[in-house]
Amino acid sequence: MKNINKKSQDKNGGLEGVIAGETKISYIDGAKGKLFYRGYSIEDIASNCSFEETSYLLIYGKLPNKTELESFSAKLKRNRELSKHTIKMIHTFTKKMSSMEALRTVVSSLSSNDKDSRISSYEEKLNTGLSIIAKMPTIVAYHHRIKNSKMPIHPNPKLSHAENFLYMLTGKFQDIDDAEILDKDFVLHAEHGFNASSFSVRVTVSTLSDVHSAYTTGIGTLKGPLHGGAATEVLSMLKKINKPENVTPFVNKILLSHGRIMGYGHRIYKTYDPRAKILKKMAERLSIKNNDTKFIQIGGKLEKIMAEKKNIYPNVDFYSAIVYHNLRLSNELYSPIFAMARSSGWLAHILEQYQNNRLIRPLEKYNGALNLKFVEISKRT
Repeated sequence: MKNINKKSQDKNGGLEGVIAGETKISYIDGAKGKLFYRGYSIEDIASNCSFEETSYLLIYGKLPNKTELESFSAKLKRNRELSKHTIKMIHTFTKKMSSMEALRTVVSSLSSNDKDSRISSYEEKLNTGLSIIAKMPTIVAYHHRIKNSKMPIHPNPKLSHAENFLYMLTGKFQDIDDAEILDKDFVLHAEHGFNASSFSVRVTVSTLSDVHSAYTTGIGTLKGPLHGGAATEVLSMLKKINKPENVTPFVNKILLSHGRIMGYGHRIYKTYDPRAKILKKMAERLSIKNNDTKFIQIGGKLEKIMAEKKNIYPNVDFYSAIVYHNLRLSNELYSPIFAMARSSGWLAHILEQYQNNRLIRPLEKYNGALNLKFVEISKRT
């Protein structure tokens, strides 16, 4: 990892603007609103690639040919099911345990039955990561059904990654349009540079810790409302606004109190998030199809007002929330869906960090007291 520039460190909280390493996985041009996966624009990838194909690109560094993609997809399908021991453990979770807490706990526990966690070869690390990617939708779907007093539904090997997740949630074969939209959502969330969770994953493996620990770290980081939990907050905000005519007074009240409009603004993008542009079209399509356009109308008005008043545009979380709402997904699943999508990006970062590793240990600027004199406990006030 590169040394942190002292001048940047002094003025930039949260390491904003600080280059913390190098990567070939993705590139973000925040000024122009551009995102590239391994050199391919996100628009090109989202228009042409499934989540499985995108995952292969991120992990292996190239687009697969037909045989490679079929082999890769088959490997994910073979690794979807959980052991009886793991399913039994999920049954022991309390009703209060959230989906993200369950996902974090189960992924960590998988290492107890996975010999790959104790093997140091690159190939075994790769296989462990692929196994986790395959199992994450199963974990989330099983937990969600068990928590709601329903029997878990086993994975269907005939279905794609996105289709299978929706099937395991409902027990029904989904509208192909809905499955394709969720698949594209997975693609759009799969990777995004040194975001908080991907960076934390790299920090973990830089210590030469195992792949399960890295994924557990990533899930724990993504769980926070400032990262993976933002879409849930967006839906809550949309419900509070309730009607398009309430947008202007709502925004004025929030801005007057120096509050935050959820789903707007981004640390990197200084213009429209390119992922949000794609998701907006998906959200509009679903809203019209479902005859449920209230939130998309609110979104359109909110977008116009925020552009005029603050020159701030929607990020990926804003229209994701409307997409998930129209797919009739529980808001508790929003963050786990983000984690399922980002799982392939995490593996790409894990493998890249292992290949050219150095322990990540940045400097810090101390701003506390010095040269204090010790006071005996009897004399302390």
